[in-house]
Amino acid sequence: MEVSTVTVTRMDAGRFVEASDQLAVEEPLQIQLLYGSSGNEQQKNLSVTMRTPGNDEELAAGFLYTEGIIRNNNQLIDIIAGASGTNTVLAILKGNYIPDLQSGERNFYVTSSCGVCGKSSIEAIRREMEYPVSPDPVHISPSVLHQLPDALRKQQAIFQSTGGLHACALFNNAGNLIALREDVGRHNALDKLIGNAFLTDQLPFRNVVLLLSGRASFELIQKAAIAGIRIIAAIGAPSSLAVQLADEAGITLIGFLKPDRFNIYTGPERIAETADQI
Repeated sequence: MEVSTVTVTRMDAGRFVEASDQLAVEEPLQIQLLYGSSGNEQQKNLSVTMRTPGNDEELAAGFLYTEGIIRNNNQLIDIIAGASGTNTVLAILKGNYIPDLQSGERNFYVTSSCGVCGKSSIEAIRREMEYPVSPDPVHISPSVLHQLPDALRKQQAIFQSTGGLHACALFNNAGNLIALREDVGRHNALDKLIGNAFLTDQLPFRNVVLLLSGRASFELIQKAAIAGIRIIAAIGAPSSLAVQLADEAGITLIGFLKPDRFNIYTGPERIAETADQI
């Protein structure tokens, strides 16, 4: 993950001083597709997303998966960062698989702040989840939930130096960290997390808790639902549409997670009141 050091003029104790400051790097990434039978291959510039460089293959895989362009590893040959120059990543699909690039009705320009800005309607981003709700849902205790924000902060090395990154992390129900990804875009961080699991054949997620370093927005709930996540906790607030989608998808959604309190918006049955429920 990259940081950039710049010189700033700082007001300190009533006077101006020259100092250095570290910034989270934000650069465009062009996601490209190569698909079609031998001799009839097509290469398409699919998306430009603003992201923090690093884990670009994971980002592309997570984006393609959560957008419904690819569904499993059998449809993918390889993902290559830098194949067409700096800030590009090329996904090479199997020759017998032709992706449906029209059904989503979206232009695929994505800013770092919004994962759904390029989509033309809410209907275009509501899609059926691939994984059904588990009949034996994971449970987690309030005491473990209270510990997660501090555990996340201890792992966010770049956030500590720049203050400019979002993080998404997976924990088990004992509060142990499984994986963490950071990015200037909250949806990018989650795509990287999901993309890593997709590339290593770990989907659907089972018995995990997703922690969001900021607010819980619709597109994050959607991506998590597609990946099979059933408990989501956000340090910030959820949006009304996020709560609605979490309820429809059978997801436990927690907001305003603090060391001493939190709100349960949907799925309270997964929050254990006693140890024997876990």
